[in-house]
Amino acid sequence: MRSVRMEGHEKQNKDVSVWCLISMASIPLVMTLGNSMLIPVLPIFEEKVGISSFQSSMVITSYSVASIFLIPIAGYLSDRFGRKMVILPSLILALIGGLIAGYASWKMETPYTWIIIGRVLQGIGASGASPIILPLVGDLYKDDDEKTSSCLGIIETSNTFGKVLSPILGSLFAAFIWFLPFFSISFFSLISIVLVFFFIKVPKEKDEPKKFKDFWHDTKKIFKKEGKWLYTVFLIGVFVMLVLFGVLFFLSDNLEKIHDLHGIKKGLVIAIPLFFLCVSSYVAGKKIKGELPIMKKIIMISLAVLSISLVFVGFTKNRVVLLLVITSLVGIAIGALLPTLDAIITQNIEKEQRGTITSFYMSSRFIGVAAGPPVMSLVMKNHINMTYIISGIIGIGIVLIVMKFISSDKKEAAA
Repeated sequence: MRSVRMEGHEKQNKDVSVWCLISMASIPLVMTLGNSMLIPVLPIFEEKVGISSFQSSMVITSYSVASIFLIPIAGYLSDRFGRKMVILPSLILALIGGLIAGYASWKMETPYTWIIIGRVLQGIGASGASPIILPLVGDLYKDDDEKTSSCLGIIETSNTFGKVLSPILGSLFAAFIWFLPFFSISFFSLISIVLVFFFIKVPKEKDEPKKFKDFWHDTKKIFKKEGKWLYTVFLIGVFVMLVLFGVLFFLSDNLEKIHDLHGIKKGLVIAIPLFFLCVSSYVAGKKIKGELPIMKKIIMISLAVLSISLVFVGFTKNRVVLLLVITSLVGIAIGALLPTLDAIITQNIEKEQRGTITSFYMSSRFIGVAAGPPVMSLVMKNHINMTYIISGIIGIGIVLIVMKFISSDKKEAAA
């Protein structure tokens, strides 16, 4: 039985070509560019459109809020109708959203409302694109946990590499035309559409998809049985992305207003902690190898490093070198966490519910993305030090929750 199973794995892995991997990696890259690329140019939007700091943060939040509620629906649809059938229309919506936001900025005197509409459309597109990649990787590699972990590490590295490129590209595009970042999102989406259409070959399903009633019953059963560790992973997802986008928003504002760094120069500085995040994500994806004890250890150490680093962010705001050292430590910790969380979810949920469960996890991440910028815009003037100290304390609390609810032998127990 094992030899037959291994032959199936080898055949399946042969089907995962380099171009297929590139195509999958392009999706989180494009979706990350679609959001993070706008962070360093928000102060420019404020000036050009005549909006407040809180209103500019809504350009990020509107994208993420739309995703929060629609990702679980996209996950269910991908389980029922196929991953590719959901990904392609979603990328097309992201393309259209970029065109609307860009055209409004170009032609209208008061474009803010239409920019938000375009961003909501992009968020709807994001809900059916990037989150579906996690279950797709699980489908392609089936039960080969080590190769799944390695591939998820590459996918998450692509995501984080997008974050590295984002401040540089966003600042570069805006230096030419302030609304060019919106149009560039549509261009990148088009490239991803072409790659997905031609190079991703999804395994054919022999079984009929479950009816919604059966599907809902099984989903509730999973949360009842696995809820403790799943909710813990979701909580970490919210916290990590809240911290990341809050820190990026703060860093962008701080570099411009305190250290007088603007344009491409500011983008290059913001890219430094994101570069460390990218490298850390790649290394973690290679190291975890589908082993739950290793994953749990990485999660606990990374959360501890993240929590301690956060305490010092506010205190280093006037010293740019120290600020970059601290935010780089934040990046390293988050980079190690992201592929590890992806792997835990993907490898411990059966294929039939994988799309839905991973979509709930991705929704939790988008809650953090949505909340980070507006929360930071409200607190960074008067309460920045206390905010980061409280964040560090919360992080330590989550470490204790991980110790209690994520078991090192979870995988063996599930088997």
